[in-house]
Amino acid sequence: MHQANVILVTYPQDFAVEEAKSLVESIPNYKVVRVFTQRYLNRAKYGMGFGKAEEIKQFVSQAGNIEKVIVDEHLGAKQIFNLEELIKIPLIDRERLILDIFYSRATTNEAKLQIQLAEIQYKMPRVRENAKLMSKSNERVGKGGMGEYIVDVQFRDLKRQMSFVKEKLKDANLKRHEYRKQRLRKGMFIVSLVGYTSSGKTTLFNLLTKENKETSADLFTTLSTTTRSLDNSGNIDNKDNVDVLVVDTVGFISRLPHYMIDAFKSTLEESLEADLIFFLIDCSENLEDIGIKYSSCWKVLEELKIDKSKLHIVLTKVETTKSDTIQEIMKYMDDSIDKIAISSKTGFGIHKLRTLIASKKAKLKDEQSKLTPS
Repeated sequence: MHQANVILVTYPQDFAVEEAKSLVESIPNYKVVRVFTQRYLNRAKYGMGFGKAEEIKQFVSQAGNIEKVIVDEHLGAKQIFNLEELIKIPLIDRERLILDIFYSRATTNEAKLQIQLAEIQYKMPRVRENAKLMSKSNERVGKGGMGEYIVDVQFRDLKRQMSFVKEKLKDANLKRHEYRKQRLRKGMFIVSLVGYTSSGKTTLFNLLTKENKETSADLFTTLSTTTRSLDNSGNIDNKDNVDVLVVDTVGFISRLPHYMIDAFKSTLEESLEADLIFFLIDCSENLEDIGIKYSSCWKVLEELKIDKSKLHIVLTKVETTKSDTIQEIMKYMDDSIDKIAISSKTGFGIHKLRTLIASKKAKLKDEQSKLTPS
């Protein structure tokens, strides 16, 4: 496989640099050969300042083997056009990079449709902007049949595509809603795993269900919702843990644009309709990084109107962390939400987690029986 040498431009904070590198390295054929940092990446002409843009131009010219520049921020068509004119090689922004990762990870038809929807929403504001740039650079935008500008045809075509994709997603959502009704009729108790990408959701999912889903340090290994029965073999104490389903879904990330959340909204909402929601936090990282990831997740969860009464915070990878650090992390988080520390690697806390599932299931069953007429 050919490896493309790329330059990464991101913010100077350690968290931003590490996450941006992880995003780029999630594309197998990208190799980061140089990282440039800049405090501001939303300036009008180039996103970055002119001095930084010139520095990158010189590096690209001298290296001679750089194939792409990746900027870790949303850029408009005008900014991308200006930078590409200056540095003479292709450039992609953070949102384009995330979409490319999504495409490389999608396995189900629904996930592919959701990414198509996000792609269309990414393109729409750029179609008209690109047309203006072409006219300013003395390139004819061109006219289609009946004297229509090509840009109008492209825009209407994107709107038609959007309607088609939304209709397909509506059908998928109806099917999922039907499955959920069947589960409710059968009295199935649903446990959902949510959290930042690479927080250990799929590893815990595999442990609880005896599945063998792919796990990786790469971001967005999971894009599609997977539902499996909780494995209860060898758990004599937790006889109530029958008819329990565990749901693993797409992870969150910082600075995820609204339209991408919107594209995956039906999938995310389904996971938040569960009877019990485990919000996973990787406590092997430093407190500052944990804080950024925790806040990013909360922003999405609040946007999706999560029911906090169903929520439990689960600190993962505790085998790598001292007990006093775990206590410090817990203090940082919402006092009103119960917390539990686990290690999927050593098994620490897993019995407690299973017991919690059983007790919540029994409590819900008791509440439902009181509401049912005798």
